[in-house]
Amino acid sequence: MSSTPQWLGWVQQLQALAQSGLAYNPHPYDAERYEQVRQIAAEIAAHLSHTDLSLVLELFAGDTGHATPKVDVRGVIFRDDRILLVREHSDGKWTLPGGWADIGESAAEAVMREVGEESGYPVKATKLLAVYDRARHAHPPHPWYIYKFFFRCEITGSPQAHDSEVDAVDFFKLENLPELSTGRTTVAQITRFFDHARHPEWPTDFD
Repeated sequence: MSSTPQWLGWVQQLQALAQSGLAYNPHPYDAERYEQVRQIAAEIAAHLSHTDLSLVLELFAGDTGHATPKVDVRGVIFRDDRILLVREHSDGKWTLPGGWADIGESAAEAVMREVGEESGYPVKATKLLAVYDRARHAHPPHPWYIYKFFFRCEITGSPQAHDSEVDAVDFFKLENLPELSTGRTTVAQITRFFDHARHPEWPTDFD
């Protein structure tokens, strides 16, 4: 079941229709209509999220081309019976290291880069544990539609300096998890990955 409010799902679909329509060089009259659809979607989002309309319009206008889900990658690294988490400077809460995949890199390359940047640990991606539709899990609402890729990774070297977006790095037992940044990672997901660690023969999870 989706965790996304119904109104946000409608906004995402309207925005996607407008964005994809504008991507295919429509007739000027059709382009105007697609712009109107985008404007309506932005007004709904701004009103129901109590956000400034100009910020929503800027967000929507910044994404071009055929509308597709965005890709978030996360690294799952164990040391004995503890899992590696990083604390985000932005909200002071903990998460599996990761972030957006970039153009020109595979999902595995993206997660290795992100883990290295956020935790300081060089790693190798060894198994795709899960591909989740973010909207179907207990994350707070997000304006974009997102797929989340979780990779099991193995540490390959000594830790280096991590980036400024993270202010702490540590390993935690399942029964002693800190407060999580649920926009990025949930307790249920981490629990599932501890289960995967105990059952390495399990196949990849997906929605």
